Amino acid sequence: MPRTPVTLIGLGPMGQAMVRTLLAAGHPVTVWNRTASRAAGVVADGAVLASSPESALAAGDLVILSLTDYQAMYDVLEPAAGSLTGRTIVNLSSDTPDRTRSAAEWAASHGATFLTGGVMIPAPMVGTDQAYVYYSGPRAVFEKHRGALSLIGAPRYLGEDPGLAQLMYQAQLDVFLTTLSSLMHATALLGTAGLTAAEAVPELLQSVRGIPDMLTAGAENLGADIDAGKHPGDLSTITMMGATADHIVGASAAAGIDVALPEAVRAHYLRAIEDGHGGDNWTRIIDGIRSPR
Repeated sequence: MPRTPVTLIGLGPMGQAMVRTLLAAGHPVTVWNRTASRAAGVVADGAVLASSPESALAAGDLVILSLTDYQAMYDVLEPAAGSLTGRTIVNLSSDTPDRTRSAAEWAASHGATFLTGGVMIPAPMVGTDQAYVYYSGPRAVFEKHRGALSLIGAPRYLGEDPGLAQLMYQAQLDVFLTTLSSLMHATALLGTAGLTAAEAVPELLQSVRGIPDMLTAGAENLGADIDAGKHPGDLSTITMMGATADHIVGASAAAGIDVALPEAVRAHYLRAIEDGHGGDNWTRIIDGIRSPR
């Protein structure tokens, strides 16, 4: 069976990985990038380099964007807006949910349909069994292109609201980026005692790997307990965790490294204690996060 032609705009590492994955599955792929030289590798692999965004859009109905943000989409496609009619834009770029919803309205005003996507793996993992991508937007459009999109990573459809996939993507990166910052903060803290990063990082990664087991050891369904307002303090309490957070701030200050991250964490526990929840489980900090002062 002939494969759906795909246009892919944006040839950073992620875009190039997606092009190669689609080509390997037999899809004709047309590409365009503001820096045309970046296309050399994928063209050698079989992609067709379009001379302009207009000719890229003319190559097929399915248009995948892998750009820095949504402003880049406007920069590239606004001058070619007359060529958007009948196209499906799958924007895999990062931005805020509100900007994503506005982009869906903009696409509709030019006769195009719009799917939001959030790719949850780095470029080397595109097309592997570990890859997955969140999508939201019109279900019928998603189902029409599920086959091609599944090649990038296992699709996880969240709903019709175009902002949902973007919100999930940002929430996942909230966890990821905070973890990366804490890993570097802890590495810097250990470095003040003479431990090299080569020595520190493997030790610290043990904690990162162990977090899922730690979180499920005391609760069958942590999320369900939070939804039900259950925060039993039989295994850990806000007061205990807050004291630990205070010790991390003290150790960091004494070592002379930046304390912004541990102070932000400590503030969550101090707020919960001030609100009278010192005996509750650490999950109670979500109340203060939901209702900042």
